[in-house]
Amino acid sequence: MVVRAFLGKGASRYEQKQGKGSQRGFLPWWITVPVFLIVCGSLFINLVQYQVSIASKQQELQSVQNQLSTQLTENAELSGTLDQGESAIIERYAREQGYAKPNERVFVDISGK
Repeated sequence: MVVRAFLGKGASRYEQKQGKGSQRGFLPWWITVPVFLIVCGSLFINLVQYQVSIASKQQELQSVQNQLSTQLTENAELSGTLDQGESAIIERYAREQGYAKPNERVFVDISGK
């Protein structure tokens, strides 16, 4: 009330707003600015942590997909062997043990692939 009486009727709107400005606002700026910066900083740190987590999960997913592909290939080979009959199963097992048919040349890949 004192501010209004002092400014009077002839005061401009800017001066009237300046007089009421001290009453406006819930918290002072020296509290809100640091709190805002702390909140923004913590959100940024969480964002970075989640991005790192996403990248590691994507690598893990790629690894599991590769394992799945390998397992599906092996299952298809075993299924084909089963379809060929019991003699094919015995032959496959013998080849894994290092045996070969008479007069058969066996080539071994030593490149490690």
